[in-house]
Amino acid sequence: MVVSHFLKWIDTAKVAQRAAAAAALARAYMDANLSFEDRCAAEAALTFLLDDPSSKVRQAMAEALSMSRHAPAQIIAALAADQPEVAGPVLARSPLLTDSDLVDRVAAGSRATQLLIAGRPTVSMAVSAAIAEIGDAEACAALLKNGGAEIASLTFRRIAERHGHVPEIREALIADPRLPADCRHMLLVKLGEALKGSPLVVALMGPERAERLMREVCVKASVKLVERTRTEEHGALVEHLRLRGDLTAGFIVRILAHGKVDFFGSVLVALTGQSEQRIRSLLAGGHDTALRALFGKAGLSPSTHDILIRALKVWREVANGRRLAGAQEVSWLMLKELGGQAAEGPLASLVKSIHLEALRDNARGHALAIAAA
Repeated sequence: MVVSHFLKWIDTAKVAQRAAAAAALARAYMDANLSFEDRCAAEAALTFLLDDPSSKVRQAMAEALSMSRHAPAQIIAALAADQPEVAGPVLARSPLLTDSDLVDRVAAGSRATQLLIAGRPTVSMAVSAAIAEIGDAEACAALLKNGGAEIASLTFRRIAERHGHVPEIREALIADPRLPADCRHMLLVKLGEALKGSPLVVALMGPERAERLMREVCVKASVKLVERTRTEEHGALVEHLRLRGDLTAGFIVRILAHGKVDFFGSVLVALTGQSEQRIRSLLAGGHDTALRALFGKAGLSPSTHDILIRALKVWREVANGRRLAGAQEVSWLMLKELGGQAAEGPLASLVKSIHLEALRDNARGHALAIAAA
C-alpha cells in the first residue's frame, strides 16, 4: 500500500480496516528491503496513527512492533504510555525499553503494568529492585517466579520485609535457591508470628503457650537453616540473628551440640572481633585455657564454657576420623559435664531437651529406614 494513499483512505475506513492496515504497515516498516524513502514515509504514517481514536488500531501496532529492535523509538515510547490494553504487548516484550523506562513505568504504572514488567523474558537487577520496592504482592510473586529475572540479595530482603506475610510470596521465596540465609530466617519468624496469632492456635493453647511454642519452633528451624546455609553466607546470617536478639547463649549451645562448628566459628568472629583465621586455629587445636578466654571475650557465661569445650573436643575427634558421633552422643556428654540426668537449672534443662530431641530424631529416622527396607 502506498503511504500517501493510505493516509487519504484512513479517514473513511472502519476501525477493523484501520487496525488491519496499521498492523500491515508496521510489518512493512520492519521489512529490510524497504527503501529509505518508503521507510521514512511509513514511520510518519505510524506516528500519525498514534492519534487514532480507536485503541484497537494502536493495539494492532503495538502487537506488530512489540518484539522488534528496529521499531521507531518514539512510537514504542508512546505505545508504552498508552492505556493498558495498548501498552501491554510493548511493556511485556519490547527490547527497546531501557531499564530507566521500565523503572519509571513501575513507579507510575498500575498493578497490571507492574505485573507485565515483572513477567518480561529478562528483568534486570535494577528493575527487580524497583518492583520489590514499589510493586504489590502479585507483581513481586510474578518476579520471583520469573526464571529470567536477576534478583539481588538486597531485593530478596526487601520483598521478604514487605510481603513475607503473604503465603504465596513466602512459598516462592523459600523455593528460590538464591534466597540469602538471613531472609530465610526472617520468613521463618514471620511464619511463626502468623501461627502464634492464629485464632485456632490461641484457642487451643492459650497465648502464653503459643508464644513459647513459636520461639521453640523458630530456634529449631534456625538450626536446620544453618545446615543449608553456604559458608560464605554465615556472616550475614550471624549479623541478622544478632540484630534480632536471637543470637543467645542457648542458641549457640544448640548449634555446637549439632556439630555446626563452622557456623560457631562465624559467631565467635562476630562477637569477639578476632580474625577468622585466629578463631579457626583455636577451634581446631586451642587449649582449654585459650578457649575459655575466647568464650569469655564473646560474652558467653562461664557456666557454658565446659560443655562447649566438651562438645568441641568430640567434634574435633569426629573431624579427624577418630570417633563416630552425632548430636545424640554429643548432647549426652555435654549433659554429663553438668552432672548427668540429675542436673538442674536452665542450662541443664536446655541440654536435656537437645538430647531428647536428638533421640527422637534418630528413632524416627530408624523407623523410616525399617519401613523403607
